Amino acid sequence: MSRMSDTWILAAQCPSRLGTVDVVTRFLKEQQCYITELNSFDDRLGGRFFIRAEFRPELKAFQEERFHADFAARADEFGMQFELTAPGKRTGTVILVSKADHCLNDLLYRYRTGQLPLDIRAIISNHPDLEPLATWHGLPYHYLPISPETKLQQEAQVRDIIAETDAELVVLARYMQVLSPAMCELLAGRAINIHHSLLPGFKGAKPYHQAYEKGVKLVGATAHYINNDLDEGPIIAQGVEPVDHTHYPEDLVAKGRDIECLTLARAVSYHLERRVFFYAGRTVVFSN
Repeated sequence: MSRMSDTWILAAQCPSRLGTVDVVTRFLKEQQCYITELNSFDDRLGGRFFIRAEFRPELKAFQEERFHADFAARADEFGMQFELTAPGKRTGTVILVSKADHCLNDLLYRYRTGQLPLDIRAIISNHPDLEPLATWHGLPYHYLPISPETKLQQEAQVRDIIAETDAELVVLARYMQVLSPAMCELLAGRAINIHHSLLPGFKGAKPYHQAYEKGVKLVGATAHYINNDLDEGPIIAQGVEPVDHTHYPEDLVAKGRDIECLTLARAVSYHLERRVFFYAGRTVVFSN
């Protein structure tokens, strides 16, 4: 079960100034809300303050709209932008995938068991291979083939599905297509990608075989928000594992798949739990 099932989340950021922690914690105390987790960070280089509070109302008469309006009046004095997330919120999500099934399978398991509070509304692929997996989970599967000549048309279909399902989050679970600048702009801050961390040293086909030939000692994965720079968006989570001369290419591939699954799931969890703040081209992440 998700940790968000019984607590509210208040996530906020503002310019650095005296009283930023107090305005949040004092308000929660006045509202008879018990803080179960509190994280804050002051970026002294950027002059920006970030805070995240999980809390449980002690009064049964707690009203979300009233709380939001009253805190907005306090936050305005600090130029504070904030978001309030209710317990049990399940985020509408569309997953993009190609042929590799490991990340999709892992996300669907965590979705099915309640580890990730997702509301998966569609799975989109440029290949038909994984439709049985989606069907087994009772999820809509859209096979949208793509070629250089049909790329813009296919992306328009993807955009339509995202809009029609009112998805808040898009997860690229090893979707092996480069998104257009227009698509990246549309999905800024709400699309998460995963890739192996052997870049930029081992590009193109069979990166793990290239890494084996060079005798790498670490393999890993990076999950990030997409942007128009291929595989260089703001990083949310990374994973790494040591390897040695006993690991053959197929061993590196297997280990890489495991790390990709764990790292993507961690990044999605952080996003859903409002642990990720984006500012000035980089992220602040309060890990759990």
